[in-house]
Amino acid sequence: MLSAIYTVLAGLLFLPLLVNLCCPYFFQDVGYFLKVAAVGRRARSYGQRRPARTILRAFLEKARQTPHKPFLLFRDETLTYAQVDQRSNQVARALHDHLGLRQGDCVALFMGNEPAYVWLWLGLVKLGCAMACLNYNIRAKSLLHCFQCCGAKVLLASPDLQAAVEEILPSLKKDDVSIYYVSRTSNTDGVDSFLDKVDEVSAEPTPESWRSEVTFSTPALYIYTSGTTGLPKAAMITHQRIWYGTGLTFVSGLKADDVIYITLPLYHSAALLIGLHGCIVAGATLALRTKFSASQFWDDCRKYNVTVIQYIGELLRYLCNTPQKPNDRDHKVRLALGNGLRGDVWRQFVKRFGDICIYEFYAATEGNIGFMNYTRKVGAVGRVNYLQKKIITYDLIKYDVEKDEPVRDENGYCVRVPKGEVGLLVCKITQLTPFSGYAGAKAQTEKKKLRDVFKKGDLYFNSGDLLMVDRENFIYFHDRVGDTFRWKGENVATTEVADIVGLVDFVQEVNVYGVHVPDHEGRIGMASIKMKENHEFDGKKLFQHIADYLPSYARPRFLRIQSRDILVVPEALPSSKHHASAQKSVHRTPLRSLELLNTAK
Repeated sequence: MLSAIYTVLAGLLFLPLLVNLCCPYFFQDVGYFLKVAAVGRRARSYGQRRPARTILRAFLEKARQTPHKPFLLFRDETLTYAQVDQRSNQVARALHDHLGLRQGDCVALFMGNEPAYVWLWLGLVKLGCAMACLNYNIRAKSLLHCFQCCGAKVLLASPDLQAAVEEILPSLKKDDVSIYYVSRTSNTDGVDSFLDKVDEVSAEPTPESWRSEVTFSTPALYIYTSGTTGLPKAAMITHQRIWYGTGLTFVSGLKADDVIYITLPLYHSAALLIGLHGCIVAGATLALRTKFSASQFWDDCRKYNVTVIQYIGELLRYLCNTPQKPNDRDHKVRLALGNGLRGDVWRQFVKRFGDICIYEFYAATEGNIGFMNYTRKVGAVGRVNYLQKKIITYDLIKYDVEKDEPVRDENGYCVRVPKGEVGLLVCKITQLTPFSGYAGAKAQTEKKKLRDVFKKGDLYFNSGDLLMVDRENFIYFHDRVGDTFRWKGENVATTEVADIVGLVDFVQEVNVYGVHVPDHEGRIGMASIKMKENHEFDGKKLFQHIADYLPSYARPRFLRIQSRDILVVPEALPSSKHHASAQKSVHRTPLRSLELLNTAK
């Protein structure tokens, strides 16, 4: 009897070792699944409450529990949870009393990274209003389109963007839109100031009745993604989706004593949904910077005692390209969250700056599926977790790049790709994995839906991304499909760029596409132009037109004109110095401000 007991105990002791030998990622797979399941249970539980528990409730609890704890660090300014709470109360009251807004209304925010972005957002939530996050780089037609498609009644803009606001002001006034600068004065006729009105009202808590109709399915945010028809699309983010967005920081172990450093723009989901909201849920501190600076990055990390950073692949590469310093490892950063990181940059970054835990992930603002590289496999974006796949149905299917559509078999159904082959990621649309679509773009919403994928009547979300699963079940990002490419962390719609370039008087036809540049993530823009008869190419005119109407990341750096190629370098179309080195590596020639490279075809 005793020997039998010893045998059983010995077996139990060796069982973990045996499992680890046969299934080396078993315990990590189970641990990740349990955390993801906890995120799902939490969201469902919060949605069933009346009123629904939104991200605002989490913030108010932190403000009550730790009122004097630093919440926002910006330059030399520190704002506590209580201070941000009070300021957002004033915002809600000013919007309610002076602007006449009520729950269900939408306000568009057009500004860069600063503390006002945070307390304006929280003020809108307290009023039950949705916020449209406008990209501060866009101008003219694109800016007007983004404002109009979300149905906003009010535009709150930074005075630094005065020129962009004045450009579309006549159209906004025609639509009876109220425009305010986030300042105490205004130098533009027809545009009022907002902060003076905020200063006048009480900082007392707002009545819950102001947001009593908000549910988990209520739109909370509109975040813009590239549009394949030429203009950005407003992805609708519900209060439920906000909670799912905080799952990444929960799974990665963000804690209350962490300081998360955000240099990515708050108008994007990475900084807003993951960074800011993850910080609120954990009760942590957020160090905010207006824009990323490679030279100041680690100095800021030391200044603010940063422990968690957010990145896109380009950002970490820029850091690796800075001159080495003796204090490169003199920091407290323990965790990095982001996407788009190449394997070689990953290794170089960790080797130089220390053993920072990197959690690479894959997700899309409007998507219903995401992956996280919880095993920290260099180069991967995640892993096929069989437990998770029992609940969430997704697959990689064969895709015809030339026809720009999925491949279907003789029965009309899509075809799964085997391991090791690239395929289009699709995820079944269910109550657990919903797709909310785009505001004011029914056709684009329908275009992202795939029907009759594996059987008659099923419905899947088309991610528009090509991925690959290797034999160890690790998932790798391969490329985007359709009329978009990614550069400097931004999605660029080729048709939008083509529409802008096509407005120049000497251009008859234009085709825009992304091309690979050595040692750079993503693709850079190239425009192929057909000239009008009896017209001469005018580089200065084209440069000025593109600089006026396209954000820097969307501007083509290469031009091809019929029988000759024209290379536009950074001095011609403003860009970072990193593009110059890339272009030199391609052409191996000295570059002037505008250089014509005549190439016989």
